[in-house]
Amino acid sequence: MTEPGLSQDAFLGGRLRLWQPLNGFRSASDAVLLAAAVPARPGERVLELGCGAGVAALCLAVRTGASVLGLEINPAYAALARRNAAENALPLEVLDGDVAAPPAELRAQSFDHAFLNPPYFPAGGGIGAQDAGREAALREKLPLASWVDSAVRRLRPGGTVTLMLRADRLPDALKACDDRVGGIVVRPLQPRIGRAAKRVVLQAVKGSRTPFRLSAPFLLHAAVRHERDAEDHTPEADAVLRLGAALPMDGGA
Repeated sequence: MTEPGLSQDAFLGGRLRLWQPLNGFRSASDAVLLAAAVPARPGERVLELGCGAGVAALCLAVRTGASVLGLEINPAYAALARRNAAENALPLEVLDGDVAAPPAELRAQSFDHAFLNPPYFPAGGGIGAQDAGREAALREKLPLASWVDSAVRRLRPGGTVTLMLRADRLPDALKACDDRVGGIVVRPLQPRIGRAAKRVVLQAVKGSRTPFRLSAPFLLHAAVRHERDAEDHTPEADAVLRLGAALPMDGGA
């Protein structure tokens, strides 16, 4: 099925078919991995800041049965997220609004978990994207610390906040984790054996005093190098990306 300016993409082995903009910000495996790391259970309430077209939120909903609320600043992406939820018969509520100034409807609520894939690139660096939606999703205008603060404010005591980050943004994220959270665990996402991790998942617990932990890397691809077009995910990565398994933050498979 096609529509002008959109594509309908399969996630979780085809369990989800989701509309995304052809030329704007497009979610891929990072969204699935992030959703897989959130330790939500059926009936719990989860917040995603910057939900885009709803890919990560809906992957989480279909895996856990949790109730998810997304906040999205781009009205067109918010509309796609609502459409994707309706067409896949999944419970996702989407609010239009800015992380820098959340709507009153969101400020009045609290959640068991929050998760986010904040813009990967700091302001001012690199080459900007031609599409405004993609540029806003990839390059920060709001400091990373403000994203973390907004998520932590909405958490109940004992709730978790989970972030997908470029590895080089990890120092900034650790600085943003103030004394309201602890139990910080970081799991590197290693593309191949012998390759440095380009992405990491960070998770923290509101009110915890557990020491910091660095988990074993989660290996994504089995081959040492990319030699053919076919996918070569490890069995563990395939279980997450295609079968909807959880991504454990303790270093397990």
